Amino acid sequence: MLDKLSTGVLRVLTPLGPRYIKPTFAQRLLLIWTFRHFEVLPLQVLSRWQQSLIDALCVQQHFVAAYPVSDGGDCPVIGTVERRRPIDVDPLPPRRPNASVVTVTHTVRSAEHRS
Repeated sequence: MLDKLSTGVLRVLTPLGPRYIKPTFAQRLLLIWTFRHFEVLPLQVLSRWQQSLIDALCVQQHFVAAYPVSDGGDCPVIGTVERRRPIDVDPLPPRRPNASVVTVTHTVRSAEHRS
């Protein structure tokens, strides 16, 4: 834990591959809190302030070439953010209404016309 606080890096998974960012001490503290229960988080599940922190770190481009300890390097990874483009999904065809819904609607409309 102390090694993450003193020299930890943030791994950001991008379409081009993983990038490692060296945050400041205060940023490392916030990131350790963010990743206290998970090692990997998609950007979409983070709060607005956490997303803005990650965006700011990526814009500052304080990338490091070192690999994390688990890959034989010397920098412990605080956590990993999946910052990939959303997957394009083909829209589903329109659904037909259930027969019981059509029957109830037809029955209600018929009753309204009789009144």
